Amino acid sequence: MLQIKDLTYRIAGRTLLDGASLHVPVGHRFGLIGRNGTGKSTLFKLITGELHADGGSIELRKGARLGVLPQEAPGGPESLLETVLAADIERAALMQEAETATDGMRIAEIHTRLADIDAHTAEARAAKILSGLGFDHDAQQRPCSSFSGGWRTRVALAGTLFAEPDLLLLDEPSNYLDLEATLWLESFLRNYQRTLIIISHDKDLLNNVVTEIAHLDQMKLVKYTGNYAFFEKTRREQMELLAGMARKQEAHRKHLQSFVDRFRAKASKARQAQSRVKMLEKMQPVVGIVEEHTASLRFQAPEPLSSPIITMEGCTVGYTPGKPVLRHLDLRIDMDDRIALLGSNGNGKSTFAKLIAGRLKPETGKMQKSGKLKIGFFAQHQLDEMHPEETAYQHLAAKVENGQESKIRARLGQFGFSREKTDTPVSQLSGGEKARLNFCLIAEEKPHLLILDEPTNHLDVDSREALIEGLNAYEGAVLLISHDPHLVSLVADRLWLVKDGGVHAFEGDIEDYKREVLDGARGGNNNRKNESESAPAQPKLSGKEARKARAAARAALAPKQQELKRLERQMQDLAARQAALETDLADPATYDKGPAHQAKLTDQIGRIKADLARTEEKWLALSEELEAQGAA
Repeated sequence: MLQIKDLTYRIAGRTLLDGASLHVPVGHRFGLIGRNGTGKSTLFKLITGELHADGGSIELRKGARLGVLPQEAPGGPESLLETVLAADIERAALMQEAETATDGMRIAEIHTRLADIDAHTAEARAAKILSGLGFDHDAQQRPCSSFSGGWRTRVALAGTLFAEPDLLLLDEPSNYLDLEATLWLESFLRNYQRTLIIISHDKDLLNNVVTEIAHLDQMKLVKYTGNYAFFEKTRREQMELLAGMARKQEAHRKHLQSFVDRFRAKASKARQAQSRVKMLEKMQPVVGIVEEHTASLRFQAPEPLSSPIITMEGCTVGYTPGKPVLRHLDLRIDMDDRIALLGSNGNGKSTFAKLIAGRLKPETGKMQKSGKLKIGFFAQHQLDEMHPEETAYQHLAAKVENGQESKIRARLGQFGFSREKTDTPVSQLSGGEKARLNFCLIAEEKPHLLILDEPTNHLDVDSREALIEGLNAYEGAVLLISHDPHLVSLVADRLWLVKDGGVHAFEGDIEDYKREVLDGARGGNNNRKNESESAPAQPKLSGKEARKARAAARAALAPKQQELKRLERQMQDLAARQAALETDLADPATYDKGPAHQAKLTDQIGRIKADLARTEEKWLALSEELEAQGAA
């Protein structure tokens, strides 16, 4: 389907691709991955002919139809359904010609071709795609111009999918989707029968859709068979193998050099010394896999606050008086809560986040917040509100009173900013760098509650993993809105469903919710249903009684949950110390310090392993206890 040979491309004196090659067979599904800024989107533009390479070639199978999201989303008076149907250019042209053709042979050819491309089911297929991307029947009849930019981008995606091109190129297709539409898209692409290349930083999407990975690294394209998880495993094994080979080679090099230095001047050993010099000259260094610096995202610990930090009783909120978006909110947020909001776009997730952040006031009901509560709010529009002419350093310095330059730069460094990047105007930063700067500015306030509205849209895989690590180490509460199930599953321990004008706890995990979305059914599996049917009816508590019961249960479990977190931190500390000592033990220089030093390191490692094993046993026992009580 696609053959890329020795491709070279330069922009503004910088080389993005240097002799890159890749073969994409018909019907294969590739994930194109690489750090932000390596040239993935540029490669797509080279394939489509929007850009021209400085060297090499790109060959697409003759007659193959290429599909890519249009740069401008549709916004005309046509309905969504009409817009999607028009995206299949061949079908639209044949339908138009069929109305005017007079030659009998040509009319027969047109109808034969329309049958071949399954034109009679076109409207049903287009409607199904639009429905999967979040448009109900009424919305499909409305003109494109009545929708916002994000929704029109969904329409453009629907049109691209409907056209069923022979080679489909998708660049971060889930960025403008909610979790529900992302799950539908994942299912659609998994069953796509033609050739697909997708740029994505969504691990779940890459693991569940693609069959091969093309890794753009060091200006080359490296092909891996399998999904993203297999790529990670293979690359890690390669790095460990090369690192081991490099250590052995360095130890051998030192041994040879030591012999040369000792015996070069001795006549009896001159020949042997000279032969070792030649061996050193011929020794080729092991070329390792270069790993770029991965940003860390460290959120400073807030001042302790007693739970609950927010309570709501009978709250109603909206934008127009008398027309509430959300009603009857009876909820509570504690200091250690990690909550993910589920629900389709338009159901009120962002409205709820604005209510919690204080950007909207409840129309009715009672809402109480802790007097010292600080809230950090991350939203995509904030990236566009930064001062484009100011640098990252200037943005952070404005928040730090009497801050020393070294401390400000060190803080930015914790969020992945080099010295050069700290002095770069925001207008020249990438979307991912702006997002990391926004996290840094929010973290400086030491908030007790982080509200994150689609925080990963511009982050690459490594930055997403750094965000997960940072949030799990953060000691405050988190309210998360995200289309990334991987992020939700690893950060959130409570799921709230925003639907039908309310916000309610979802009983189940993210996998249960995935199944519910894809099956179009409410509730869990049949076994769970049967268990609930056979269980004796429980007396229903009033809202106030239920809140008191939940509060009492949380209070009873709080000490055990705090102990669990302490054990987790202790395990992380012990594992880090063990890794550092093992690195020292593997260093060839260690063996120059004598056996006593080696024995000391080995003894320290042994004691740490024993401590780690005991701590893990305690953690497992406590986790099982909390899980049995429904709190883990």
